[in-house]
Amino acid sequence: LLQAKALGKRLIVAVNDDDSVRRLKGHSRPLNALLERMTVLSALRAVDWVVPFSENTPERIISRVLPDFLVKGGDYLPDQVAGSQQVIANGGKVQILDFLPGCSTSSLIKKINEAIA
Repeated sequence: LLQAKALGKRLIVAVNDDDSVRRLKGHSRPLNALLERMTVLSALRAVDWVVPFSENTPERIISRVLPDFLVKGGDYLPDQVAGSQQVIANGGKVQILDFLPGCSTSSLIKKINEAIA
């Protein structure tokens, strides 16, 4: 998030709501409810706004906000990121940041399962 914030003046973080997470990740997710996730994110000094979305991707929010920079973590190409076409058409840029190893919820679940096995 600090890398994303460094690209612009304000950092808006879009967060999947609980139903969206379940559709994408399975019935055992999310580990933390939407309000808890939003509260943690909003407490970070790098984050200016946190907005929820209920769709599978944040494309609708991105199309409304049209950020100068659209930032996504992971192994994506810029044209694979939801909302990238709208951002680029509006003169914005898409930036892909590397994941921090071991910092995903999936890797945390794996570590816990290995520890209790």
